[in-house]
Amino acid sequence: MTTKFLYFAGLLVLFCATSILAQTQTMRVTTYNIRYDNKSDTVNAWQKRLPVIADLVQFHDFDIFGTQEVQHHQLEGMAKALPGYGYIGVGRDDGKQAGEYAAVFYKKDKYKLLKQGNFWLSETPEKPGKGWDADFPRVCTWGQFRDQQSGLEFYLFNVHFDHRGEKARQESVKLMQQKIKEIAKSAPVILTGDFNFSQKDEKYKAMSAGSNLTAAFQLAEKRYAHRGTFNGFEATRQTDERIDHIWLSPGFKVTRYGILTDTYANGLFPSDHFPVMAEVKFEAKKK
Repeated sequence: MTTKFLYFAGLLVLFCATSILAQTQTMRVTTYNIRYDNKSDTVNAWQKRLPVIADLVQFHDFDIFGTQEVQHHQLEGMAKALPGYGYIGVGRDDGKQAGEYAAVFYKKDKYKLLKQGNFWLSETPEKPGKGWDADFPRVCTWGQFRDQQSGLEFYLFNVHFDHRGEKARQESVKLMQQKIKEIAKSAPVILTGDFNFSQKDEKYKAMSAGSNLTAAFQLAEKRYAHRGTFNGFEATRQTDERIDHIWLSPGFKVTRYGILTDTYANGLFPSDHFPVMAEVKFEAKKK
């Protein structure tokens, strides 16, 4: 009787301990500015780059990734080349198909899309339009996802800040913080994007200071980051400035972070930005 009691008591303790242990989920998260289809990019034409980008995504086995500068026909091309991925997003010019997308791609067999939405980086985020001193309309795409195996639910926000408007970038930091709190509330959050500011900029500090987000680079146990993230299609460009970032809410740990400098055809780059990948684990105590 005593032995049975101790056995079942042990099982109960083990069950209770397991219920509060960290729940660990691993995913490869990436942000990738793929470069819009600029007709003057002859050597670096989109038709040449598309199959390389598709191969890169599949070789590095991205689970979920945010993209920038994606025109509608590029979106269609990527969707065809990556049949295992679903995507969400709208064109920034009209909220439909016009202008560049900040599309999010995700493995359909790994994640279930629960909700999705978009907002614009402007004084009127609910409708398409430019904000502050921005040169172009800028859109954020977000989705709520559930891990099909574990049941983990999280939000991913993906964005492309303006490249010229300083006030627009400053205000966009504040708007992103506001919208993430409003939409995701206390849920786990991943933020990806081309922010057009580097780790040396005050806005980089402000992003974390005004939110509970931390840059994946800062959290990484191992880093592969010997260059900046913008290459301009120039092999000799030397910079350590990272303008493409991944930000994470509490509960995420980063085992690996890398700026992927893959080349093809005698040193050509698949885009004028390098993809930035973080292998992350989500650890949260079960209630």
